[in-house]
Amino acid sequence: MRRSICSTDPHFAIAGEKRTWRFIYTPANSLPKNTKLTFELQSFGKPIDWQVPSTDIKKKSNIIWLEIPNSKPLQAIKMEDLKNLSTSFEFTLPMEVAAGENIFICMGSTQDDPENGNQCQTFTQRKKIFNLHINIKGKIETEVFHLDIKGAKLTNLRVITPSFVSRNKRFDVIVRFEDEYGNLTNNAPENTLIELTYENLRENLSWKLFTPETGFIALPNLYFNEAGIYKIQLKNLLTNELFYSPPIKCFEDSNLNLFWGLLHGENEKFDCAQNIENCLRYFRDDCALQYYATSSFESEEETPSEIWKNITAQIAEFNEDDRFTTFLGMQWRGVNKEEGLRQFIFSKDNKSILRKKDLKNNSLKKIYKSLSPKELISIPSFTMSKESCYDFKDFNKDFERVVEIYNAWGSSEMTSKEGNLRPISGPVKEDSEGSIQKALLSGCRFGFVAGGLDDREIYQKLYDTKQVQYASGLTGIIAKSQSRDAILDALFNRSCYATTGEKIIAGFNIANEPMGSQISTYKKPGLLYNRYITGFLIGTDKIKEVVIYRNNKIIQTFRPDTSNYEFAFDDQELLQNIAIKPIEENPAFAFYYMRAVQSDSNIVWTSPIWIDLDNNLVVKKIKKK
Repeated sequence: MRRSICSTDPHFAIAGEKRTWRFIYTPANSLPKNTKLTFELQSFGKPIDWQVPSTDIKKKSNIIWLEIPNSKPLQAIKMEDLKNLSTSFEFTLPMEVAAGENIFICMGSTQDDPENGNQCQTFTQRKKIFNLHINIKGKIETEVFHLDIKGAKLTNLRVITPSFVSRNKRFDVIVRFEDEYGNLTNNAPENTLIELTYENLRENLSWKLFTPETGFIALPNLYFNEAGIYKIQLKNLLTNELFYSPPIKCFEDSNLNLFWGLLHGENEKFDCAQNIENCLRYFRDDCALQYYATSSFESEEETPSEIWKNITAQIAEFNEDDRFTTFLGMQWRGVNKEEGLRQFIFSKDNKSILRKKDLKNNSLKKIYKSLSPKELISIPSFTMSKESCYDFKDFNKDFERVVEIYNAWGSSEMTSKEGNLRPISGPVKEDSEGSIQKALLSGCRFGFVAGGLDDREIYQKLYDTKQVQYASGLTGIIAKSQSRDAILDALFNRSCYATTGEKIIAGFNIANEPMGSQISTYKKPGLLYNRYITGFLIGTDKIKEVVIYRNNKIIQTFRPDTSNYEFAFDDQELLQNIAIKPIEENPAFAFYYMRAVQSDSNIVWTSPIWIDLDNNLVVKKIKKK
């Protein structure tokens, strides 16, 4: 029995390549006049997707047309799937096409000029699918084209390392050979040789690496025999280009680790709902995240029950201690200002999605009443947006242990007039009622985390508009081990900090107590007279500015102009003179946090430290005077 043939010219593509692409369909049976052919590009119009061509065949560049024997080029009609936001192109045959004759669907330039061609997607993919639907008098059959997209020319070497290590403790390193789009690639000259070294060693190490066919190399059992700050250096001996790992802090001995990941963020390459498995692989393998939480919206339209069931199964499957910690999470949007938008993180697997349409889940108070803080962390997100403002007046100290100070749509630290370095700007405006600094002054206590890019539900109206979009953020969590329990325990204790996407190592302490701590003058009465503040920053670029906030006012600024910086500052003002007045049953208090900016404009925010003023102790001191 004869079968139709689908082939492509060329047989594979290079990520980001421009040219004229030909999809050749040879039908097994004759196609009558007026047969409709619908070519499904499966592009969502994002910069990383396959470039959507024009249908105007009078143009010279980036067009789509159809060629059949004995006919002029045929123009397409653009068809858009508004539900799935994908694009297709429909052709109507002006005459019969006999069995065995070739039909060419072409995308690019009619002059076959690569500069005016159609651009391939910028991410690699095995067997990308292009569907061709053949409609003969209402009867539809589907044929499929497959095209492998391979990595482009080698342009970057990326080293994946831990951020915290201990002296003489062994650790593994992965070297990724990447093209300009971050894809793994082996597309390099045959004589390419990479030299790997690192400094501050008694015996200097130097390894020579060839470009692997897989695009990556795992190097086990490295260690440092001296405490200090390290960066692994890679040198392309063919081009003399230098590449460096993120910084590594080697302690004399430490039981703490610094883990990087996302508690809220979408994947540009793979839809987290429709393709959760590939999404998790991408965050784990390509982005080298150590933990990740899903963030589907609760509505049935955004996350049908079958999709949620698949997400829960994959989260349970991918969770692996000491490699990749996964959390089942979801987004819930309540009454503006009173409840706002928040990311829920479940501590256990196989939890039901909390749909707002259900009576028991239609308010935050009901959700908090039905669950315990051991089962759920609630993270207020995008709090300064007019669309999702949360004014913190009903702040719940048990569930809301951390707050999202930044995501790709802006920072909620303060208003732009007050000095916000990455303000919410565009059609969606900022709302000062959701200011994190304002919430801190009112007595709320939470750590800082950062979110990534999101283009779903409330965020969908921001994408492809004049809304200012920034880089995806990262959250550093300082925990004892890489497991769900340890990471959740660290979040509960606010042992975390936020960055705008770079793995900046930061430390912030008062009286040897770490970020997120609550200290009382009852136990440390010396804090009444001075607070000895210390910290360090190890940047991926030079540190331009470090500011220490006390009760939202800058009390100290450093301008180190170096990538490694340690600081100390003694705040000697009497605590009772600067403390915020008691709020309800809470004592008077002061809070401190650090914000630092690199030369490349990347930012890091440490979680605050609170100092409670023991009133009885203050009275005694006053009486002595």
